Amino acid sequence: MKELVIASNNTGKIREIRSLLDGFRILSLADIGFSGDIEEPYDRFEDNAAVKAETIYRFCGKNVLADDSGLCVSALDGAPGVFSARYAGEPQDEQRNLEKLLHEMKAAGDRTAYYKAVICLIWEGHTRFFEDVCYGTIANSPRGDDGFGYDPVFVPTGYDQTFAELPLSVKNRISHRGKALEQLLHFLKNTSAVQ
Repeated sequence: MKELVIASNNTGKIREIRSLLDGFRILSLADIGFSGDIEEPYDRFEDNAAVKAETIYRFCGKNVLADDSGLCVSALDGAPGVFSARYAGEPQDEQRNLEKLLHEMKAAGDRTAYYKAVICLIWEGHTRFFEDVCYGTIANSPRGDDGFGYDPVFVPTGYDQTFAELPLSVKNRISHRGKALEQLLHFLKNTSAVQ
């Protein structure tokens, strides 16, 4: 079974990826003994995903998957965007991020938003990118107990439940990360490296 390191310590993200990439031995940063912080200094998802993947690849030499994703809100000119994880400042705190977002959206007439995910895969030493988006709106208040990040306030287009209310199987099928991982999985299944 091929190993794939997920360049993240986010347990929610790792759980989502594990459920989608069946047939691979998924390793976390803790599994490979990496405990450092990886700076994400760039203002593009692609660049941040690449720096994470390259850092971990240099550390362990294994196949690596890194993603950078975020919530882009129309009324906030695309914010929080690449700064989604640290929107309310350091230390990173999902609850404070949610509270800041809802505070800034109080008077917003336009509540449209989209999640974007960019995945950088280093497979057998070669780098590839996969990306996708999921459109929706921002709810007035958090709903649901599953998910992570902004999931309790993001209602995907065509649904009346937030990502945090939807079953993981549904979220994985329609989410930005789920669709990008589907592209990645298609690539892996069609490359001789995994056959």
